[in-house]
This record gives sequence, structure tokens and C-alpha cells, in this order.
Amino acid sequence: MFKVKLISYTPNPERIIATAAKLCYSAEGIEKIEEGLNEDNVANFISMLTEIGHESPIEHVSFTFSIENVSRALLAQLTRHRIASYSVKSQRYVNEGQFNFIIPPEIESVAEAKEEFIKAMNEDMLHYERISGILKNKYKKCMIEEGIDEKIANKISEKKAIEDARFVLPNACETKIICTFNARSLMNLFLHRCCNRAQWEIREVAIEMLRLVSKAAPNLFKKAGPPCLFGTCPEGKMSCGDPYGVRERFKKIKGEQ
Repeated sequence: MFKVKLISYTPNPERIIATAAKLCYSAEGIEKIEEGLNEDNVANFISMLTEIGHESPIEHVSFTFSIENVSRALLAQLTRHRIASYSVKSQRYVNEGQFNFIIPPEIESVAEAKEEFIKAMNEDMLHYERISGILKNKYKKCMIEEGIDEKIANKISEKKAIEDARFVLPNACETKIICTFNARSLMNLFLHRCCNRAQWEIREVAIEMLRLVSKAAPNLFKKAGPPCLFGTCPEGKMSCGDPYGVRERFKKIKGEQ
């Protein structure tokens, strides 16, 4: 089961956004603007920004997540959201000889498919180990012939071997991620990835991310989520056809029920 944790975020995010936004419309100094803010007018100002589509002030706050027990397939989708910072467990430096893997729920639910899937994972492990072993011996032999100490050669050759052996690893291979988004980029992530049409793994991760930030900044993320929450579905004939169900689910996710 995947694990998502909000490990850090900008303190007083909504107040910072309100200060930045109010500055755009005021001749007063920043200290004077800050003095005039309270819980109620911050909430009102955040709501106004959402209504008029003034989004640049929300870039001043950021949220950092740790994400574990997810697939490399998810990583490929997540990093398409380019306005973010990512740190990922490296397959170049971490030996994946006995890698953990993610089984899609639909495969998990069919015994025959699950059996075939696990067989494929085990075969990938064998190929990875064989290829990395062959390459390690090759690199080690060459370095020793060049006069490099055997212990050093052994260490370097292993790293060089897994660098190329990783090409045989599957999308199902488990990974760990730390990522940081500014709030505007997060809004875009939620818009596209919380939708029922999104791929199952990134959808569930995005929904958990939304649940966590909704606690940290409830006014800011009040209208965050898939397009059908407050409008019509843009998917047309490809729509899931259940906007009411989606809206009810997201009320619970955001703690509105």
C-alpha cells in the first residue's frame, strides 16, 4: 500500500498568499497590509482570488511530500508536472537485485493474471542479477589489470554494473520520492490527477495529497480537485458519468462532512 506524508510546508500559507495578493491592489506598505489581516479577511481574500482567477500569489507557498511504495510507472506520470522538485531512489546507485514491485488491483483480482505477473517479476530479477553479475566481473577484471586495488575495483565495478543492468527493470518496480510543489502547481496536479479518468495509482496518490493539504490550508484548497466539482466534465463521451458521486467523495476527503 502506498504511503504519502506531508513532511513540510510554508508556515501560515494562506496569510502569506493574502499578503502577496493584497499588495497588488494596495498603496500601503507591506507591514501595514500584514497588520490589517485577520482570520476572516484572509479567508475572504483567498476566496476572492479563486473567483477571479488571480493565481500567481499562490506560488509563494510550497508543500513537500514523501511518497513511498509506488511504481516507476507513477513516477513517469508525476514528473510530467514539471514545476516541482523531485528526489527519487536511484536505480543507478541502489542495487535492485530483489526489488519490491507494485501489483495493479485489476491484476491482483484475477488469480491467473497475478500468477503470470509475479512470474514475470521473478524472471526480471533473475535477468537483472545475471546481467549485473556478468558486467561486474568484466569491469572488475579490467580494473585489476589496470592496477587498481581489488577492494576498490569490486566496489566500483558493482556500481557500474547496476547502472546498465537497470535497463531490464520493469515499470512495476517500487520507488520512493520526495517532491515539492508550489500551491499553483499542486492545483494543476489535482485538476488532472484527481479525476476518475486518471490512472488508478496516481489518482489515489493525488487524492491523498489533496486530503493532507486541505488540512493545512482549507480555504486555499477548498475548490481544488477534478473539474466536475464545480463545473461540467471536460471529458465529453469519455466522462465517468458520476459527477454527483465524485462531489460527495471529495466533500469527505476535504473534511466538509
